[in-house]
Amino acid sequence: MGSILIKQVTLKGEKKDIFIKDNIISKIADRIEDVADDTISGEHKTAIAGLINMHTHAAMTLMRGYQEDLPLFDWLQKVWDLEDHLNPEMIYWGTKLACIEMIHAGITCFNDMYWYINDGEKAVEETGMRSLLNYVFLDNGDARKAETQRRECMEYFEKSKSWNPRNKFGVAIHGSYTVSEKNMLWATNFALDNNLLVHTHLSETQKENIDCMQQYHTSPTKRMKRLGLLNDNVIAAHCVWVDEEDIEILGHRRVTVVHNVNSNLKLSSGYKFKQRELRKAGANVTFGTDGAASSNNLDLLEAMKTTAILQKAWRNDPRALPLDEMMDMATVNAAKALRIDAGRVEEGALADIVLVNTSSPAFTPNYNFLANLIYSAHSSCVDTVICDGRVIMREGVIPGEQQVLDNANRMAEVLISKNK
Repeated sequence: MGSILIKQVTLKGEKKDIFIKDNIISKIADRIEDVADDTISGEHKTAIAGLINMHTHAAMTLMRGYQEDLPLFDWLQKVWDLEDHLNPEMIYWGTKLACIEMIHAGITCFNDMYWYINDGEKAVEETGMRSLLNYVFLDNGDARKAETQRRECMEYFEKSKSWNPRNKFGVAIHGSYTVSEKNMLWATNFALDNNLLVHTHLSETQKENIDCMQQYHTSPTKRMKRLGLLNDNVIAAHCVWVDEEDIEILGHRRVTVVHNVNSNLKLSSGYKFKQRELRKAGANVTFGTDGAASSNNLDLLEAMKTTAILQKAWRNDPRALPLDEMMDMATVNAAKALRIDAGRVEEGALADIVLVNTSSPAFTPNYNFLANLIYSAHSSCVDTVICDGRVIMREGVIPGEQQVLDNANRMAEVLISKNK
């Protein structure tokens, strides 16, 4: 894979050289004299760990702006109608568009819940990012569909063994309201038997909780606990409508929770995310953007800012979500959830590094880099992105980007035309 030397970049407030050998951060020192295959100037740049987007539906970039001003369940029905017309080529270009957008936002890895994951993997592999690509169970109680999905999951899992090692296979239970108990149990056991992660939507809306209470006389979290579905390999998106007992369950089971603030706000799903309580209970709390059809962009920095100011506002506490805690949610916590040695710029870690350009008004003055990064700047400050020891964006340029934009536009036009 070769080597990269980043010269005199700011790291944790100090000027350092960073030497990358193959896909590992080999050495960090004041000065490194080793000869590298590629040398990058760190002048006016600060190095941070690559951000990790813990919940999205990548190829939904093709639906950006398609349905607006609708509550979640009305919006979902419109989306499901459109998804009936998706094909592998659409998934490939939609996923590639998502990768381009996330790279520009300093994201090096993402957790995806969508269709045709072999085609999605091809797109991710070509852009150089990391991913967890989940086979999605969504049977709506149809026994025949449920059986087909179990068979497909096993087939996709076998195919995933030939994927690039940067991309992992996982299992997604879309939600307790869209998947039969038989398939939820099967998917959970399949994941446990094969050491896989499980991704799901959980308590995203008040309606989801009310419906679950009416049908099962308990909350979605308590129902999943009763079924034996919750453990530390579960990644639960949203978790906005959780009570004290739900929080205790999620913490005790060491579940990873993903906050998707912009999607929650835009769909009016809820805003009082109990980040502090979940963390204290023992849950692993992380950030996601959700899909571009609901959040409209995949900018994790924007999501971090919105989360912070919203937490401070509804709690009436300016100390509600400190800067370093936010960065951990977007890096260290996420890497832990995905079982990858990333999320930190340290010797021995995977070489997933983002160089932020601090030569801009947003970083002037630069008393507090994290404050400027999260509250002042936006994704345009991302200069260079390295993933797995390979430069995938240099000085804001991603090779082949225009071709991706052109083909994604073409696919979106075809998709919308089929739904008329």
